[in-house]
Amino acid sequence: MEQQQQWRKLDGTRIKRSIRDEIRDILMYERNAEHDISVCIGTDSQVKGGITEFATVIVFIRKGKGGFMYISNEVCKRRMSVKQRMLEEVQRSIDVAYSLCDLFIAFDVAMEIHADINTNPNFKSNEAFKDSMGYITGMGFAFKAKPHAFASSSCANKIVQ
Repeated sequence: MEQQQQWRKLDGTRIKRSIRDEIRDILMYERNAEHDISVCIGTDSQVKGGITEFATVIVFIRKGKGGFMYISNEVCKRRMSVKQRMLEEVQRSIDVAYSLCDLFIAFDVAMEIHADINTNPNFKSNEAFKDSMGYITGMGFAFKAKPHAFASSSCANKIVQ
């Protein structure tokens, strides 16, 4: 059984309303401030004993002005192969992207999904590379994998370590 998704800012401040309402207000604020922004969504996971912890991030990048992110952690007690876990990470990112993509389109904000999957076939995560790329692009989203997938391999990774 998994926990209900709860979002917070990097400083730990909990989001007490829906992430959708939060993102809508952020997009309005950024537009009014005339910031050129893009969004990257990614998930990483870490197996710890009998549980797998997932961290999903929504990273906002202000061109030339830094960025900020929202974080959600969830715990899963289901055992998974490496490929299953990689595809679960991708699914979690797609779920978030799909639920918010109409807002990003309305505000003309470019969005990418970052997969913590190695493009080098010598790594186990590569088993899920083609499936993940097909799934993400098939849903109509831009796809990035390591080493260009910083939202998952850097931002989310720091949350689950």
